[in-house]
Amino acid sequence: MGNEQQRPEQEQIWPGETAAVIPPPEDEMSAYVGRNLLLDRVALITGGDSGIGRAVAVAFAKEGADVAISYLSEHADAEHTAKLIEQAGRRALLLPGDVGTEAHCEELVRRTMDEFGRLDTVVNNAAVQRSTDDLTQITSEEWAYTFAVNIHSFFWVTKAALAHLPDGAAVINTASVNGLRGNGSLLAYSATKGAVLAFTYATAQALIDRRIRVNAVAPGPVWTPLIPATMPPEKVASFGTQAPLGRPAQPDEIAPSYVFLASEQLSSYYSGQVLTPVGGEAKPG
Repeated sequence: MGNEQQRPEQEQIWPGETAAVIPPPEDEMSAYVGRNLLLDRVALITGGDSGIGRAVAVAFAKEGADVAISYLSEHADAEHTAKLIEQAGRRALLLPGDVGTEAHCEELVRRTMDEFGRLDTVVNNAAVQRSTDDLTQITSEEWAYTFAVNIHSFFWVTKAALAHLPDGAAVINTASVNGLRGNGSLLAYSATKGAVLAFTYATAQALIDRRIRVNAVAPGPVWTPLIPATMPPEKVASFGTQAPLGRPAQPDEIAPSYVFLASEQLSSYYSGQVLTPVGGEAKPG
């Protein structure tokens, strides 16, 4: 896992497809062995079709959870993720659509409850980004949509889920190292990820009486279809080499952080915390 391979210059049309990524991401948790840490739980994961979301979904399934997968329109990726969940002996529910609207976020929770009858873990993971060094090239529409997907959806999904989450449930938000220290080439994205961190801290405090643990994972560079779909080809070829470990992470290396935070057995005393798998960077931000 994590063996560095040559990444050629490449690009895709957003939101990207796993099959076209060279080399393919390691996101199927094929070597992962579960211990029933989430036995008979139900998780809802936004952006769960590929990359980090896929790896988390499969890991959760191997730990005994049924998984609802929210995704935009990457049907082939989502169907493959569902197949991996089912191979682990659990049920999968695919929920296509745009989390940039409140109505759809509410529908995600409603359909998860209709299908599975319960909801124990929410993973707010969906995100969009665009690389640009020129703030003036970001339109107001792009700025607003980035916030709608990357932080408003976290609020909308969590708010809708609260009526169904049992006391002691878990909410896990995907932040980013760019929210910790900023990134001049990812201006809107960095701003939303900073907001995710503050949302995590505040929500953890607000839900403490229900013992609902709210935490975040803030990865460094991770090799997913989002990268060639949102960055210039020359940046794709060198992506992640700035990390002290000299490479980007694979999604399979990030997913265990979500298992840890979802499992009350492992992380019952964690809330309002941020795990930072950033490839050796000390205390980013």
